Amino acid sequence: MSRQPKLERFNNQVKSKYQVYNSLFMTLPFHGITDTGVLLPLFDRICTRGYDNKYNPEKIVNYFFEKYQRDVSEEDRYDLLFRFIQYIERQVVLFDAIEDSAYRTVNNMDGRGTLRNIKEEAEAQSKTEDLKAYLQDFKIRPVLTAHPTQFYPGAVLGIINDLSAAINDNNLEMIKKLLSQLGKTPFFKKEKPTPYDEAVSLIWYLENVFYKASSHIYNYLHQNVFKGEFFDNEVIDLGFWPGGDRDGNPFVTTEITLKVASRLRSTIIKNYYRDVRKLRRRITFNGTEEPLADLERRLFDSIAVKDAEVKVSLEELQSTLKRIRKLVIERHESLFLEEIDDLLNKITMFGYHFAVLDIRQDSRVHMHVMEEIVKQCAKDNLGIFPDNYLELDEAKQIEILQDVKGEVDPATLEDDIARKTLESVYAIREIQAQNGERSCNRYIISNNQTGLNVMQAFSMFHLTGWENPTVDIVPLFETVPDLKIAHEVMRKLYTNPAYAAHLKARGMKQTIMLGFSDGTKDGGYLMANWSIFKAKEELTKISREFGIKVIFFDGRGGPPARGGGKTHQFYASLGETIEDEEIQLTVQGQTISSNFGTPDSCQYNLEQLLSSGIFNGVFFQKTKAFPDADRSTMEELAEISYKTYSDFKAHPKFLGYLERMSTLKYYAKTNIGSRPSKRGKSDKLDFSDLRAIPFVGSWSQLKQNVPGFFGVGTAIEAFEERGEFDKVKSLYENSLFFKTLLENSMMSLTKSFFGLTAYMQDDPEFGAFWDLIHDEFERTKRMLLKLTGYSELMEEEQAGKASIQERERIVLPLLTIQQFALKKIQEMSREENPDQKKLDMFEKMVTRSLFGNINASRNSA
Repeated sequence: MSRQPKLERFNNQVKSKYQVYNSLFMTLPFHGITDTGVLLPLFDRICTRGYDNKYNPEKIVNYFFEKYQRDVSEEDRYDLLFRFIQYIERQVVLFDAIEDSAYRTVNNMDGRGTLRNIKEEAEAQSKTEDLKAYLQDFKIRPVLTAHPTQFYPGAVLGIINDLSAAINDNNLEMIKKLLSQLGKTPFFKKEKPTPYDEAVSLIWYLENVFYKASSHIYNYLHQNVFKGEFFDNEVIDLGFWPGGDRDGNPFVTTEITLKVASRLRSTIIKNYYRDVRKLRRRITFNGTEEPLADLERRLFDSIAVKDAEVKVSLEELQSTLKRIRKLVIERHESLFLEEIDDLLNKITMFGYHFAVLDIRQDSRVHMHVMEEIVKQCAKDNLGIFPDNYLELDEAKQIEILQDVKGEVDPATLEDDIARKTLESVYAIREIQAQNGERSCNRYIISNNQTGLNVMQAFSMFHLTGWENPTVDIVPLFETVPDLKIAHEVMRKLYTNPAYAAHLKARGMKQTIMLGFSDGTKDGGYLMANWSIFKAKEELTKISREFGIKVIFFDGRGGPPARGGGKTHQFYASLGETIEDEEIQLTVQGQTISSNFGTPDSCQYNLEQLLSSGIFNGVFFQKTKAFPDADRSTMEELAEISYKTYSDFKAHPKFLGYLERMSTLKYYAKTNIGSRPSKRGKSDKLDFSDLRAIPFVGSWSQLKQNVPGFFGVGTAIEAFEERGEFDKVKSLYENSLFFKTLLENSMMSLTKSFFGLTAYMQDDPEFGAFWDLIHDEFERTKRMLLKLTGYSELMEEEQAGKASIQERERIVLPLLTIQQFALKKIQEMSREENPDQKKLDMFEKMVTRSLFGNINASRNSA
């Protein structure tokens, strides 16, 4: 099987199985499901042929009604469309489950980029010692975020997991039962989840997926690279945002933060308890039974503990297991030693915290909070700030903040946001006391623009009476202008005596976060990625100048437009001018379930991330990312692309198009996340208030994927028109960074389908704007095919392309229904007295259609 080409393995193990199991839906004993299952393929065929004949969605739906629903009432016709939506949602779940079940077969788990491949490569090149030395420091940190892009409710995720197992076992009876369960399980959430609900949902992945996959990787390194010798590096250091990410989410409270930290601790202790129980079934020798039984009992008693004390400390847990290990080696022939080592390795990785809970807040909030604190301190005569503090310039304020000390009681603050923000700082100290210093030791500042933003957060820790805070302050630079001056901001901080002393206490390490999502929204695809690359170079240079090890934390989303796509290949493309001792990145929404949803997919993708750093650090002689001549080409491409995208964004029809022709406003109605869908409170759409997720997701729903390509074609064509296409060709051939960008952009193009919205071309208000987008799509497609020499997009990734095409085929009827409903809404909005009941029904149809489309895309937001 493994010798078959990947595309053939996909066709046999995924596509063919889907066709077989999809027919089982027809046998389910539900009202109307047989009619739905019979009519949907007919509707699907009409959609395909309709778009081939350039019909619009309304004409396609009406043709279907006329042909197969002629004597059916309008109400029943629309009811059938809702049933189609429900049916297709479940087809997508089935496809997900089948693809998950075939993951190990379709993907070569021992191929390039896996740990086995790394080990064998090191042995072949006599670099095993180099590999061991590198692994003493290098680590990856995937950070699970609370962003609302996971459209599957928890119950459905459980069904996918069980369905995958049943498909692997060819258990037809269980498959039918699970499909029946799926038919009765709702996808739509009537109420928005709380931040704690989101945390619990993602902790499921930690408990059932990351715990297994991460330890499997660590055990492999321990046994096969270090040959049983323990090494002092956790390698995989999980991060967690739900319950700690306050940026734009007023529902995250201190109580929830503490509750999430407690849940993380109780979950990891529960996993340790289970492992100790398993261990007792194997380690049954003299001198081992009593200490293991004692550990089991005390871990069980610690699972639900709510106070600060667990019944067995982490140090005692480790030392007891090490004593048992020593006894097993000395007296019992090392029987089942690997099971003891497995648990010890897990404790090294996860401690009593499981994942590092980050706290994040916006710099604009900090500005407001500091004003409130200064006013309150003056009112209480605390003497912490001079009377004229708020009138001072930035340099003077920093000078005061670097020496500020005191203890401000949050309860004295009348302003709600100020109180909650200061409480979050106190919460960090409390969490560290309960779960260990690693549990919560980073404070991230969104929208960071100046050194003052960092010093305001820095001073808040000293205003809680925390003299030497064991916390890293992490500025997040997001927009193109902020990225350009990031190194200047850090220079000010590195030369500040108080901040420099803080860095020395933190091991001379500085984590800096860079945001792809808002960067792309702000500057377009090429400029966002190029700005981040250059910012990393400048930040590396300035940090090395001051003897500081900079660690980059990338705020990535799922799709290429938000920094997603081939993540491991992107990291492998960075040269000597960018520090890469750690790889840290956010993982969110469907990217969690699609790339890390099962132990197999999680292990594979974690290994790919590890390998991208290891190959750079061990096997390649580090050089510049590309020659200077190619660099100037990249610079010009980015500038042309940026101007093209900026002009597009400034188009007078841009916001109106998004607001009236896309699904943007319906994201808020899906109840998929606790966070508001935009930052501002105004009813009027403001671009600066738009969050990256609904922005990128709305283009995805339109099947236009603008943020992933707009400006790329125009930039390359500019070189072609002046006879310098060879310069772009040279850049493509010499730079893995540029090549990866374009391959990811090709994914965005592949997931686009302009036939769906071609009817907009005739719209009197937005027709010309649609043409503008479509022309850039065709231009970018033409230029990328010419540059790569491909005859079709994603030519060298046939299996990945086949998966995309199959998913797009499944949801084509769903997209048609969505556009049909949007077109009806647009028509009714022009009426003087529209039928409100019918308008509500069409809006519900649009909202309900979001789920299946998002889930099928797997990385669309």
